Amino acid sequence: MKYYLDITLLPEADITLGFLWQKVYQQVHIALVDNKVAENQSAIAVSFPRYSTEKSSGHAFPLGNQLRLLANEESQLTKLNISKWLNRFEDYVHIKSIKPVPESVTYIAYVRQQVKGDARIEKDMLSKAQRWAEKSGQPLDACLTELEKTKPKADNSLPFIWLESQETKQRNTGDSRKFPLFIKRVGLEEHQTGVFNCYGLSSHHNKQGKLASIPQF
Repeated sequence: MKYYLDITLLPEADITLGFLWQKVYQQVHIALVDNKVAENQSAIAVSFPRYSTEKSSGHAFPLGNQLRLLANEESQLTKLNISKWLNRFEDYVHIKSIKPVPESVTYIAYVRQQVKGDARIEKDMLSKAQRWAEKSGQPLDACLTELEKTKPKADNSLPFIWLESQETKQRNTGDSRKFPLFIKRVGLEEHQTGVFNCYGLSSHHNKQGKLASIPQF
């Protein structure tokens, strides 16, 4: 990734930073889908320069207030024309000009992390216990008690953004389903070539299974 532009989110008293992230990132996702280079593949990546999982980071939202778009070619960011996609929020965002990535950088990757909540964990535990009871002939309660020893805990420490599922919206003729997009930052020792999905996050679609790196600066 050789070029980038920064988007600063500008919340107000009646518009929280978390709510603004939902609206802005939803539009960025739609823009990447519209400009995709293959099925669920984007030439443009996203970065979160002020990402933090620490509650004491000083930010009102763990992703901070800045979103960065990166591309290998300046023309790719120019063609995306992100200002057009965010024109409804022009009072709440500041979009800077496209710049070359600095020479001295480190490398990271941002990936979508599937996180199970308490309700999903309970549902999975019950399904496992029912299958175990059927195979072993043991009572369901006994199977549940045994599985309780290795029951996973819900992990809600990662930053996430509530988004609307565009696929569900299309299938249900306008009705959308919101879901939390959990975002994990992974440190890398060097540049890695990979694939980005239409959320701008690293994907495992390449043959080597490596994460797609982006410069961190």
